[in-house]
Amino acid sequence: MLVRSAAAVSLSLALLGAAGCSPTDTKTDTPAASSAASAAPNECDKSKLSLLKPGTFTVATDNPAYEPWFSDNDPSNGKGYESAVAYAVAKELGFQPSEVKWVTASFNSVVTPGRKNFDVDINQVSISDERKKAVDFSTGYYDVAQSVVTYQGSKIANASSLADLKGAKLGAQVGTTSYTTITDTIKPSQKPAVYDTNDLAVQALKNKQIDGIVVDLPTGFYMSAAQLDNGKIVGQISSGSSPEQFGFVLTKGSKLTSCVSKAVDALRGEGALTRLQQQWLATAGGAPELK
Repeated sequence: MLVRSAAAVSLSLALLGAAGCSPTDTKTDTPAASSAASAAPNECDKSKLSLLKPGTFTVATDNPAYEPWFSDNDPSNGKGYESAVAYAVAKELGFQPSEVKWVTASFNSVVTPGRKNFDVDINQVSISDERKKAVDFSTGYYDVAQSVVTYQGSKIANASSLADLKGAKLGAQVGTTSYTTITDTIKPSQKPAVYDTNDLAVQALKNKQIDGIVVDLPTGFYMSAAQLDNGKIVGQISSGSSPEQFGFVLTKGSKLTSCVSKAVDALRGEGALTRLQQQWLATAGGAPELK
C-alpha cells in the first residue's frame, strides 16, 4: 500500500509460512466459515453470471498497485500475487484473460456501502464482520500476518518481543488492520502515527519521524528490501488460531459472491493458491514471531 524507484529490485520469492499493509479490520473468518451460500449447480456458468458488463469480468484495485501484490503498477500483466489470483479466479469462472477489465477504485470507496464500478475488487482487504455490514466478501484467498519494519540501528532494530516495542513510535496506514495491530496488540505508550498511504509511512521512517511501520508481512519484506536503506524486518505478529484473511470485495448482496467464493475455494483446494504464494510472495525466513 510504495516508492517506485525501487520497483526494479528483484525479490527472491518463496512460500510464506504465516502470511501478510494491508487495509483491514480485525475478526476474520476461516475459508469454510466465510463462504457464501453454495451456488446452484449451473448458477456459475459464465453465461448466467450477473456482471457489470456482459461478457466482461471487471476487477478493481487501487492506484498505485503495490509490489509484491502487483508488478510495475500494472494489474493487467498477470504478475504479482493478487493479479495472478484475479486471473486464476476469472479462468475458473470461464473468462479468457482478454475478457478481464481492470478499473481503479480507492480503498475507502471499496469498503463503503453502495454500488461499485466493478464486479470484484482485490486490494489486500481483510474480511471482517464490521465490513460485511457494508459489502460482500468472497472466501479468503490469503492468510495474513502483520510485521514490524524498521532500519538497522533504530531503537527497535533488535526487539525480540512485543514488550520491546512498548516505547516505540509506530506508524501504519489509516483504516487498516496494521493500525489495529498497533492499538490492540502492541499497545505502545506513544500514540501511533497514521498515514494515508504506505508511501508516506516509508518517508516518515526514512526521516526518522517514527521508529517503525506495521504492515502485512509480504509488503514488509518489499519495504525492507526495496524501499528502505538498511531496512529490516523486526518480526511478525501472528493473529493466532483464527487468521486474518484477504478476500475479494463485492457489492453488498451481489449475485456473484457465491460463485467467486466457489472459484477461490477450488483454487485453494487444488493447491493453486499455495503455488502462487510460492511464486510471488517473499519468504518468512528472518521474520521471527514477536510475542
